[in-house]
Amino acid sequence: MSRNRSKWHQKNWVTLGDSISATGVFQALMNKEIEFGDIENKAYSGGSMTGPDASSTTVIGKSIDYACVDIVTIFAGTNDFKLNRTLGIIGSVFDTTFDTNTFYGAYRSLLDYIIASNPNTRIYLWTPLHRDNAGYTIESTNTAGHKLIDYVEAIRQIAVMYSLPVLDLYNNSGINTKNLSTYTNDGLHPNNKGYERIAELAIPFINNY
Repeated sequence: MSRNRSKWHQKNWVTLGDSISATGVFQALMNKEIEFGDIENKAYSGGSMTGPDASSTTVIGKSIDYACVDIVTIFAGTNDFKLNRTLGIIGSVFDTTFDTNTFYGAYRSLLDYIIASNPNTRIYLWTPLHRDNAGYTIESTNTAGHKLIDYVEAIRQIAVMYSLPVLDLYNNSGINTKNLSTYTNDGLHPNNKGYERIAELAIPFINNY
């Protein structure tokens, strides 16, 4: 008996994020199961939602044409925490201008851009994983006054505002401070076992929502 095909079989997928996504490892693992039509990996090392210089021109994902994109996953936040980006305020659902120097503003700016480009594109938000790298842990408070969990909660709040599903890797992946050496190379970047865990959770997540 043949297995049931994913609803994303032969569909076009764009992945946005930082170095964790830039490797393309979890994408390849997921593709073995789903068989996308095309995977466009637009993540880059050091990427943050607010961009390397926190300007509107460097918000990730805003230089892409989404006209033919079926699915977008956004996996960002850990670098915003490490780069001490301020959260700002979530604002009103009716806002049309955003402070892209803030995490809320940059994130909402990206979502509005994608939706305006192609309202049929399905968007999935992923939270950061736990970390213990470069002096930034889940217990650390950055110079903007935020902990990593604050960025996680910001993503969850934005998801509610936009009625978007969240893959909460921070709370539900099982990758935590006690086992980072098992699932990461350096307390931040997943090893093969870590990427397998991400793919294991992400496949049913995008198939079921």
